[in-house]
Amino acid sequence: MPDVLIILGSPSDAEHARKCGDALAELGISFEAAVASAHRTPDRVAHMASRASELGFKVIIAMAGLSAALPGSVAAHTDLPVIGVPLSGGVMGGLDALLSVAQMPPGVPVASVGVDGARNAAILAARILALSNPEVRSALEAMKADNARKAVDGTNKLASIGLPTYRGDL
Repeated sequence: MPDVLIILGSPSDAEHARKCGDALAELGISFEAAVASAHRTPDRVAHMASRASELGFKVIIAMAGLSAALPGSVAAHTDLPVIGVPLSGGVMGGLDALLSVAQMPPGVPVASVGVDGARNAAILAARILALSNPEVRSALEAMKADNARKAVDGTNKLASIGLPTYRGDL
């Protein structure tokens, strides 16, 4: 049974969904994805969001650009946590989408990640799931350790090209 439902506002958002799905898969989290538009298929959005819990989903990630109404529309029809991913494009490069996702009315919460932040949405979903799933918690800890190792490797790379590097102990 998949834990995360990814809803895209348009098939043109598929690359963002792939990045999100890759991160979820890396953490061992099952997911399903679908396209549903808050404006073009509002009944489909309402149906998917209202049935998500019944189908076993625990978190919904909704991705949309421009007016980015999708995350709010999804949140209006479910009690599950909804993570909104504002996508770039349009006249404001994603700022319009970011503001739409972040400025939800009281009682309709949507967590927002940064513009085009599909990977962060997956990690936030994993953190929510980790509250009750020790395997996901372990996968997140391993990812965090790997990220730390990569950062230290970055300092080593600076030294390899002749730059003086930090001498402190860490």
